[in-house]
Amino acid sequence: MSGRPVQSVIAKPATLSCGFDAVRALSETLVAPLSDADATLQSMEDASPAKWHLAHTTWFWETFLLRDHAAGYALYDEQYPFLFNSYYEAEGERISRFSRGMLSRPTLPEILAWREHVNAAMQPLLEREDLASLVALGIAHEQQHIELLLTDIKHALFQNPIKPAMWDAADPPKGGQAEGWSEHPGGIALIGHGHEGFAFDNEGPQHRVLLEPFALSKRLVTNQEWQAFIDDGGYGDARLWLSDGWAWVRENGIAAPLYWSEEAHFTHAGMQDRDPHAPVTHISYYEADAFATWAGARLPTEFEWEAVAQGADPNIGNQLDTAAPPLPTGCESLFGDCWQFTRSAYLPYPRFRPASGAVGEYNGKFMSGQFVLKGASCATVRGHSRASYRNFFYPHQRWQFTGLRLAKDNP
Repeated sequence: MSGRPVQSVIAKPATLSCGFDAVRALSETLVAPLSDADATLQSMEDASPAKWHLAHTTWFWETFLLRDHAAGYALYDEQYPFLFNSYYEAEGERISRFSRGMLSRPTLPEILAWREHVNAAMQPLLEREDLASLVALGIAHEQQHIELLLTDIKHALFQNPIKPAMWDAADPPKGGQAEGWSEHPGGIALIGHGHEGFAFDNEGPQHRVLLEPFALSKRLVTNQEWQAFIDDGGYGDARLWLSDGWAWVRENGIAAPLYWSEEAHFTHAGMQDRDPHAPVTHISYYEADAFATWAGARLPTEFEWEAVAQGADPNIGNQLDTAAPPLPTGCESLFGDCWQFTRSAYLPYPRFRPASGAVGEYNGKFMSGQFVLKGASCATVRGHSRASYRNFFYPHQRWQFTGLRLAKDNP
């Protein structure tokens, strides 16, 4: 998942205090079903152990808030910055990314004890208006890691031949996607975040783009439609694929979305029957683009998606509220169920400048070789996304809840 520094925030300290307490509690509630062994698993370099996510978010609060702004604060453990820094060069040396799964120590209980210590130390800082923007960034940062924690542990548990469940299965609410297309006349659109409320710096500055007339599907592509793509030989037809995508399919033997197995798929509740009417997820950009070509459509640009989403409520739809298995079900909102691929390369907006200091590493240096996704997923903490939000991944990655919404050109 992407990480980015704050652009602006207007929030009362009391509101931020509630947000801090809520996000810290949710992180810990989510790992409650995990053993120490579960929480130490790292299944690939793209993913991190669950307890590393718990520790890294705590390192963030201790480093950028407590160390720098709490007089007399002493680090809980002098070794933790080396273990739990992610990619901040300005913060010094750190272990290699794929070595995170080798950290049998500290244990999960020890990390939870560290979190409790930092939570208590943070309370006075939550009341300081001069730190409001930094606290808001920390909350958004931990919300991002909650989603990563969920998707990373799903991938880790999937490697186990017995396909263990993290939670018991529950009957998901039945979705009801809208039909048809949202027509847009084109013209000049104002894109990017304004000056009200929180945003990461890659969401701005606001700027104008020229859109040609287009239409955006009112619903996400479903499992049933994806099965039709498979049955029609979609994974074996080179004409549908980008050159890099076709090479990726052949080299890796890709024949279906990640986690699919016959009529079932792997979830946080183990192997479950696949709902044909639910949105397809865990697909790569390459797969999304090939499907759109097969369907006689295309992927939207990030600007088209945002132009349609402006004014829509980003807090509705199937998003994460509590510690329950995240599962796409289908809803009428543009937000929720899965992050939606666009055909837009992840690049800086006009006049973009990274933030100064270490937090400037949060985003700008990743603007190369990735594609923008819009919306939110069933594992996104509700309240985290907005129309201007720019998620981004490399074109082969698909362990996140990623899907697609079709677009087409209008005369």
